[in-house]
Amino acid sequence: MSGCHGVAQFLTWVVLICQAGCCLLDSIGAAGSFRGIPVSNKSNLDQGYCERKRKTNSLSMWSLSSESLIDMLPVDTIPENSIRKVRDCIFSVAYPTPFISRVLLVAVSKDVLEGILDLDVSVKQTDDFLQLVSGGKVVLGSIPLAHRYGGHQFGSWAGQLGDGRAHLIGVYTNRYGERWELQLKGSGKTPYSRNGDGRAVLRSSVREFLCSEAMHYLGIPTSRAASLVVSNDDVWRDQFYNGSVKKERGAVVLRVAKSWFRIGSLEILAHSGELDLQRTLLDFVIQEHFPSVNMNDSNRYLDFFSKVVLETANLIALWMSVGFAHGVCNTDNFSLLSITIDYGPFGFMESYDPNFVPNTSDDERRYKIGNQANVGMFNLNKLLQALKPVLDHRQKHLAFQILEGYSEHYYSRFTELFRAKLGLLGESEDDNYLIAFLLKLMEDTKADFTMAFQQLSEITQDQLKELHVPQEFWALQDLAKHKFFSDWVTIYLLRLGRNMGDSDSTRRKRMTAVNPRYVLRNWMAESAVQKAKMNDFSEVHLLQEVLQHPFQRQAAAEKAGYSLRPPSWAKDLKVSCSS
Repeated sequence: MSGCHGVAQFLTWVVLICQAGCCLLDSIGAAGSFRGIPVSNKSNLDQGYCERKRKTNSLSMWSLSSESLIDMLPVDTIPENSIRKVRDCIFSVAYPTPFISRVLLVAVSKDVLEGILDLDVSVKQTDDFLQLVSGGKVVLGSIPLAHRYGGHQFGSWAGQLGDGRAHLIGVYTNRYGERWELQLKGSGKTPYSRNGDGRAVLRSSVREFLCSEAMHYLGIPTSRAASLVVSNDDVWRDQFYNGSVKKERGAVVLRVAKSWFRIGSLEILAHSGELDLQRTLLDFVIQEHFPSVNMNDSNRYLDFFSKVVLETANLIALWMSVGFAHGVCNTDNFSLLSITIDYGPFGFMESYDPNFVPNTSDDERRYKIGNQANVGMFNLNKLLQALKPVLDHRQKHLAFQILEGYSEHYYSRFTELFRAKLGLLGESEDDNYLIAFLLKLMEDTKADFTMAFQQLSEITQDQLKELHVPQEFWALQDLAKHKFFSDWVTIYLLRLGRNMGDSDSTRRKRMTAVNPRYVLRNWMAESAVQKAKMNDFSEVHLLQEVLQHPFQRQAAAEKAGYSLRPPSWAKDLKVSCSS
């Protein structure tokens, strides 16, 4: 069998290479089978019962399908799950490797289970669910896949990367007709594991589970986390790359997203000269995820690029509005759908500092928070380079002009978001100065970014006029120590006075709705991780609940000190890529 086509005939054969110890989840799914091997892989949508779906508390009536991916995109014809260079395909078939030890369910997202996957939250009590989300078994009718991609890492081309510890276990079409791709992270080796062991540890998995959900409730496009499980399997990590290798516990997160394709998905094809396959993938992505782009238009790749540029600018501006630093903004971590993916050494800024770098291994500070917009431009330029072989001369020129417009899109969105954070209505040519002035005061005084904006949402205009900052507004008190604070307040109050038909109570209510009180600060995540290592998951659950309502004052969060000054030990907290 040559090439990477004829996948329909390939499916039956390929299931035979299921790794030892990984069995099919009996009775799940509607696909037919022959001696346990799926031979029919019809999607729910094709079978015409998508609209009749209701939440279920049993996986026996719930199914996944790989059909929408593998019928359209070529699969690696080499069946062995061996680490190697892969060509002429988008996916390799790779089955999760079950844990040896007992697996414990740490947490689930009720919103993801019930709102996206049509599963009643009570399903978490079943063994079938635990087996599914830990990689112990797969759903009959779906073929687990590992995606092949490349990428620029810290500015340099890294060659083939791919899903080295992640398995796309299927696509689910829910009762709303939405397609969601389910992916296990930390579920074992694939052909793309390179020197890795295919595992993720509890430490990083807790952080990813909490942050992806926190970002969703902050209103930022992101992948979601359905569940988190932990095992007693030993996983060895040199957390800070200092030669200190320590034993940690293996864990798996079930992640969901509309798509896991990223800039590196196209880069690897361009670098390998697989241009026909690149067009195939581009057309698939556009057809599935960019409905406003006309598939019959010869400029469709140009229109696609334009939308990715615009939405990437929007995403990074949103990151900045909540003080979020991704930590590893490589092209293989930048989604083509402009959602936040691949949570690693991320961090929410405490004191305002444009040089904030959450990743201790980023020695050159390439991905500092103040450089994220520039990195976005770099990554989009790499996307343009990957697209050049499928663009004609005129389209290349237009694409370059589109890319040049990125900065304007970003700064326009950034200004719009920060106007809202300050309660400003309409536009004024002085708004950029007002915003920049405030951020400079914050930088000089090391004022807390999140709480300074949140407390500006609560303080009255009369208190500001009198320069009377109540003691509970500790971040504003830090800000008020600056010798130019009163000058900024004067300008700010004048600008608020130009809010037509506005009142102070309305202004405060409006600001409170866009300035979070709680974000996943690194010290909060670390506190939860340390307890989780002792099988105490109480703070994981507390944070999960708190971060679902980031704009509302919550008694439990206040008792835990989540809106107070960070503890002294938080200043020395380090986060690493090793996960």
